[in-house]
Amino acid sequence: MESLKELYKTGPGPSSSHTVAPWRAAILFKDRFPDAVSYDAELYGSLSLTGRGHFTDRIIIDTFKPKLCKVSFKLHWEYDFDSGVRYRAYNWKNEVIGEWNVFSLGGGSIKVVEEDFDFQRTVYPFKSMREILAYCEEKGLSIPMLVKEFEPDIEIHMVSVLANMLKAVDRGLNTTGILPGKLMMPRVAKSLNLSAERMDDPGEKDRMRLVSYAYANNEENASCGMVVTAPTLGASGIMASIMYHYYHNIGVSKAKLVQALMVGGMFGNIIKRNATISGAQGGCQAEIGVACCMAAAAVAYLDDLGLKQIEYAAEIAMEHHLGLTCDPVGGYVIIPCIERNGAAVLRAMDAAMMAKYIGNVKPNRVSFDMVVRTMNYTGKKIPMELRETSLGGLATEIVVKPDED
Repeated sequence: MESLKELYKTGPGPSSSHTVAPWRAAILFKDRFPDAVSYDAELYGSLSLTGRGHFTDRIIIDTFKPKLCKVSFKLHWEYDFDSGVRYRAYNWKNEVIGEWNVFSLGGGSIKVVEEDFDFQRTVYPFKSMREILAYCEEKGLSIPMLVKEFEPDIEIHMVSVLANMLKAVDRGLNTTGILPGKLMMPRVAKSLNLSAERMDDPGEKDRMRLVSYAYANNEENASCGMVVTAPTLGASGIMASIMYHYYHNIGVSKAKLVQALMVGGMFGNIIKRNATISGAQGGCQAEIGVACCMAAAAVAYLDDLGLKQIEYAAEIAMEHHLGLTCDPVGGYVIIPCIERNGAAVLRAMDAAMMAKYIGNVKPNRVSFDMVVRTMNYTGKKIPMELRETSLGGLATEIVVKPDED
């Protein structure tokens, strides 16, 4: 498995696959060919189909400034991969001096065909959650202890990840206005949070707080703000909401929250290795479902549950998102994405609660690895038009007029 640094990344919204990945690749390409006079970018697959709604063209053009970059939407290419971009660099004679073909792997991760970057290098020797838990039990380790054994320097990165999550929620809670794009959707996180603070019932107040935090993060994301992939940007509000709630409302230390991020990250990493965290490949179960699973594991850890109950919480959360489609209206990460973050953070809390009490009275018959294999199988069966293409589902119920080329 890869480093947790490759799972948790801070970058510009609204989509890890559509903005963070092209942004990362563009920075690298620009550094590799700094003497180019101009650049161009051709978008393929899902990047082409929903690139405008995800502001892919805008982030690429802004990244190459002050030099010019022309962006075109090509849809089909020669590679058997769902999402990609081809960058070219030109000299003053308009001759091509460099070309990269880049795969967007989901969660902001990239693979450059022409280069041997070590982004996907193996850090952890484990292939399944069963192996991870067996190692922890044999060595007497917690999951955070295991993480630090294989990534001794990871804590600095995770402290930054937590800080960026808290900042994103803070910004979202203190900003009003209209989200970018043609949907003209108002920001509501601040109003939701004010409503939560006026509630008398403590349980209801906490649940509405969680929803407002998830909305805050994802309204920042929809506005092209800097947020943290967890495991993607479209699903980033779930883990961010949990972190914000446990820090500001429960009073958990940042050190403990960093450990919880490690716990959730290992579950996300297993899914990334054995299935997918890309909506273009596996539907929204690969984004919201995985984020809910990671958050449930983190909550179970914060509630001091044991390894088996932590696994159970993650399994419950993932199992009950199986088959969730990805059908963003107009290609924007707004409908149904933002509301799904609010719903899923509540489900993560419920999954941890169920694991705590049901796990005490009976063993779980469905292991985490089983549900990951099922998720991978299910994702392959989801039709292409329901995998981040905006060609089906809710995207066809609410019609948004496309931009003209």
